[in-house]
Amino acid sequence: MLHYAVIFFVIALIAAVLGFSGIAAGAAGIAKVLFVVFLVMAIASFVINLVKGG
Repeated sequence: MLHYAVIFFVIALIAAVLGFSGIAAGAAGIAKVLFVVFLVMAIASFVINLVKGG
């Protein structure tokens, strides 16, 4: 999940440098959503492992 967030972030940077502001904004929005999903899943995983006793 984090891998895809980084890829979309790089796409947003390249699009911004080339002047494609709409594509850059869309890719940055997708990257933000994927990063938040990654954080939620990582925190949930840590909590589940703590509850299980591992």
